[in-house]
Amino acid sequence: MSYLLRVSLPDRPGSLGALAVALGSVGADILSLDVVERGDGFAIDDLVVDVEPGALPDTLITAAEHLPGVSVDSIRPYAGILDTHRELELIDSVATAKDDRLQVLVDGAPRVLRVGWSVIVDIGPQGAYRVVGSSGAPETHATEVPWMPLEKPAVLDGEADWVPEVWRDMDTSLAAAPLGSGGRVLMLGRPGGPEFRPSEIARLGYLAGIIATVLS
Repeated sequence: MSYLLRVSLPDRPGSLGALAVALGSVGADILSLDVVERGDGFAIDDLVVDVEPGALPDTLITAAEHLPGVSVDSIRPYAGILDTHRELELIDSVATAKDDRLQVLVDGAPRVLRVGWSVIVDIGPQGAYRVVGSSGAPETHATEVPWMPLEKPAVLDGEADWVPEVWRDMDTSLAAAPLGSGGRVLMLGRPGGPEFRPSEIARLGYLAGIIATVLS
């Protein structure tokens, strides 16, 4: 069983090693680590850890937060493929797809950006509509998107009136980025959080910009 932990820890030598030891003490092995963001004296890291079947995720939280200055922002099951070059693979998959390139994009984006689902939204004569969605995208569509057209990648207010109630009930963090200049956007949903960090929004913007060039 694998879990994805988002952890805030002091940005100083030895912090990550101490965290690895603490997680190892409860039978967890760190499979991968991504530095999401660095701030004034702290770092936000995403860790994929492997535990024995039946192990309780609460033990991971307790072990991590036993260390001074360490807090777990979120923990959720992780079934993605570990790959340090996943952005490049997604770009290549979209570029080489013979058809359904937008579907290839939304199917791959959740794994690359570590979110629950992704959709592409466009504006037509009758208003906003969903073009394609990933397998995990909610069946309930947003019928109004007052933030479109979107000029740059941004965090969206998950409690706004336009957000479907079922999305709000799942405490879904939302972000979006323009997919070229035609009005389409790539929207991401992360049910249960955590909130999108500024570095994640920048990463989303870069990826969407490159993909838009590939699609043009």
